[in-house]
Amino acid sequence: MYETPLTGLILSGGGARAAYQVGVLNALARIRRECGVDRARNPFGIIVGTSAGAINAAALACAADDFEGGVQRIVQVWRDFHAEQVYRADSLGVIRSGAQWLTMLSVGWLIARWRRARPRSLLDNEPLAQLLQRLVPLARLRLMLRARHLHGLAVSASSYSSGLHVTFYDAATPIAPWTRSQRIAVPGRIGHAHLLASSAIPFVFPAASIVVDGVPEWFGDGSMRQTAPISPAVHLGAQKLLVIGAGRMQEPPGRRMADRGAYPSLAQIAGHALSNIFLDALAVDVERLRRINHTLSLLPEAAHAQTSLRPIDALVIAPSQRLDDLAAEYQSTLPVPVRTLLRGMGVTGQGRDARGAALASYLLFEAPYTRALIALGEADALARRDEVVAFFGWRPAPGAVAPPSAARDAAPLPIQ
Repeated sequence: MYETPLTGLILSGGGARAAYQVGVLNALARIRRECGVDRARNPFGIIVGTSAGAINAAALACAADDFEGGVQRIVQVWRDFHAEQVYRADSLGVIRSGAQWLTMLSVGWLIARWRRARPRSLLDNEPLAQLLQRLVPLARLRLMLRARHLHGLAVSASSYSSGLHVTFYDAATPIAPWTRSQRIAVPGRIGHAHLLASSAIPFVFPAASIVVDGVPEWFGDGSMRQTAPISPAVHLGAQKLLVIGAGRMQEPPGRRMADRGAYPSLAQIAGHALSNIFLDALAVDVERLRRINHTLSLLPEAAHAQTSLRPIDALVIAPSQRLDDLAAEYQSTLPVPVRTLLRGMGVTGQGRDARGAALASYLLFEAPYTRALIALGEADALARRDEVVAFFGWRPAPGAVAPPSAARDAAPLPIQ
């Protein structure tokens, strides 16, 4: 069974940045264990994910009867990640996708007349489909729902065909689909195609086909046109929310100027656009939720009965460091063919000399970077241990001693 009150987990998108979520979840499992909570109880009755967060969400949902075990399996994948597990990173694969794609953008009008070159994206994510078969055993999802280990799972994608943002969901009990402006919800069984669609970063990965109401549609990353990331969890019945972001909401304040005075490279522009797609909507929705909660707290008791709105307690954990800066330290770990491809877009250097790190931060599926993100997620969550315990209502076990320093846990994990 899942813990009560019904708590929703919201995992945002962000490509390789989603490793940060894994670190937070690992810390939560540790805090929960130290509090002596029953391992058989799932802390999240509702799990909602978008983009790479949808993959983490689905993997966690399929292990709802063993939360800690599910977290450890996800951690192991992200700790040992290589780009080849997500997209073709060999020379031939990059030439077939990225090189042709960039060529089509430049002189496509010329070669289209004599060559059937129709690359669909910058990178070929066929390896990701194979990884999903191992990481996300969706055959278990219905078992988790029937056994009441999970109340509901939702993943979102954006339809290139209809222009709508679509939330696909599966629940233990029937829940009527909802419709909002430019947003719809579709009940049914979630498959690996939904995860591929939700994580198909625009331009970078190819769209995925999903049948909706008997009509096949092409879908891309669920972070596109996602104006209300919190909404699916609320519609599924969440009474409390843990939101794990992938940047900006709790980053250090102040402006950061990159390449001052220089005309922005294609990588800078692409990174800025992706940050807008992946990061901004969640921060805005969290602010909206807090405003609603504050407004409801000001209403007299009699007025509460006249509105369908209800206060929702939310805990938000997001990176305390700029992930762009972190990615800059690891750009050189990208496979050589990918580095060569991205260099043409303006991704160069490393550390202080790095350029285009924002774009690289979404594609750096390499262990040194993902391990650093996991360590950061663990440190950020452990630093807020008291808030986490209070949010879930966990009680420290008698004699339990809190870790003396979150900084010790933040040390980068050694590369084996």
